[in-house]
Amino acid sequence: MASRVSTAVLARLAGALAALALLFTAAACRPRQTPVEQARADQTLLVGNGAEPGDLDPHLATALTEFNIILALGEGLTALDEATGEPVPAAAASWDVSADGLRYTFHLRPEARWSNGDVVRASDFVFSFERILRPALASEYAYMLFPLRGAEAFNAGTTTDFGTVGATAPDDRTLVVELAAPTPYFLGLVAHQAWFPVHPPTILRFGKIDQRGTAWTRPENHVGNGAYRLAKWVPNDRIEVVRDTLHHSDPAVGPRRVVFFPTDNTAADESAYRAGQRHVTYDLLPDRIATYRAQSPSPLRVDPQLETAYLRFNTTRPPLNDARVRRALALAVDRDALAGSVLLGSRLPATHFVPPGLGAYRSPPGQVRDVPAARALLAEAGFPEGKGFPRLELLTNTDPVNTRILEAVQAMWKQELGIDVALVSQDFRVYLDTLKGLRYDIARSRWVGDYNDPNTFLDMYVTGGGNNQTGWSVPAYDRLIADAARTPAPAERLALLQQAETLLLTEAPIAPLYFGARVHLVHPDVTGWHGSLLGVRRYQTLRLAPAAN
Repeated sequence: MASRVSTAVLARLAGALAALALLFTAAACRPRQTPVEQARADQTLLVGNGAEPGDLDPHLATALTEFNIILALGEGLTALDEATGEPVPAAAASWDVSADGLRYTFHLRPEARWSNGDVVRASDFVFSFERILRPALASEYAYMLFPLRGAEAFNAGTTTDFGTVGATAPDDRTLVVELAAPTPYFLGLVAHQAWFPVHPPTILRFGKIDQRGTAWTRPENHVGNGAYRLAKWVPNDRIEVVRDTLHHSDPAVGPRRVVFFPTDNTAADESAYRAGQRHVTYDLLPDRIATYRAQSPSPLRVDPQLETAYLRFNTTRPPLNDARVRRALALAVDRDALAGSVLLGSRLPATHFVPPGLGAYRSPPGQVRDVPAARALLAEAGFPEGKGFPRLELLTNTDPVNTRILEAVQAMWKQELGIDVALVSQDFRVYLDTLKGLRYDIARSRWVGDYNDPNTFLDMYVTGGGNNQTGWSVPAYDRLIADAARTPAPAERLALLQQAETLLLTEAPIAPLYFGARVHLVHPDVTGWHGSLLGVRRYQTLRLAPAAN
């Protein structure tokens, strides 16, 4: 028999349903929070990162977009202060330096831990130094460790005994390094990712000590010693890192999570910022700078950076194997027009490779525009008025700003020299592989200094240098760089480096275009985001809080 429901019960039920409907209506009318607004509660920093990283192995990564993430996942003996560029304690709490500048004794933090809980030991650094220097790993950044006694010989395979390299661990907390010659920038050098330790058991679990491309950098396998641990890596979408409470820094300070969004579409990155989906953009199109200055100056940042954008010439391919051709191409470029008309004054023209601002160092005048000289050099090389000059390719990664710059260079060479080049654009990871394999004619490149010294720009171009990638080899240049490394007197050392830069610009395996700056947007909720000359960023020093009205 069916039960009977009273009129009172029905009334109460109708009232409850009406209240529920009002609740859902109110929820539907309430505006949804943007990711940036939600981040105030869950402390998530949202960062545009320019491109999909090719690798998160600190000994194999070569691009700044990779370093941005690696700096969250690991740390070296020292770190670089963003505002000053000076080294500060990191994995090492302190250090002692011998009177002759050849012996550094680092004292590791007793509380330093890997993200799996293991103690960070001095022997982990020794293992890591051997790994990056092993010839089979073929690390492009192995040369960063060449100040170590015996490191260059070990990397070249001259000796297979790592005991000849100046790195020892007398106990778990003490690391002793011995240098081949005094290196005035050494404490800044060891902050670089090439000097980061890797977790020996994890490396050996997934392959040999010198095996490339293993699975150890996947989120489920990664072990690091940084302030954050790798939580998620969705290719071409996002990389997420979360605060590691085992890290020696205060886990209550800094965002709990950082999300890196890889995109080489600068306009899309800005659109995401305006939609509340980013705290920080990687870049900003030059023609947007004036708009922000006029309408919304607060988030706009134009921060000086030790960076040079330039062209690489593949000197193994004719006619670029002729220095006269390379120099003609370099002298025909109007850098003032690039900086003023294309980049709208957001960058400075560069006729030399080492950017200004590196202490007492002064670059030579370099590749000052001289069209008559460029035409004469091209004719002398057998191509008068460009006749008979082959159609070369000018390579860049996919990026609208790079494309505009290279279109301007393309037009300059056509107008002034009568030669044609074809623009070729590649995905960033493919572009990096193309450079490494010397499978290009001319390529657009950029270099941000790894430490605060002119050597970080000039030692790239020694014969066989991992980041040379031009095929250029001049023994006289190699000798100047080597002599500078062995010269303790500061003025004499800088004079040798100046001679090396003069030779580099005369032989012209490269053609500088402009000096860089970090032009980007930073949301007012982010505090502590200082301008960084070297592009480094310790995310654990930042804070997220509602912007003041």
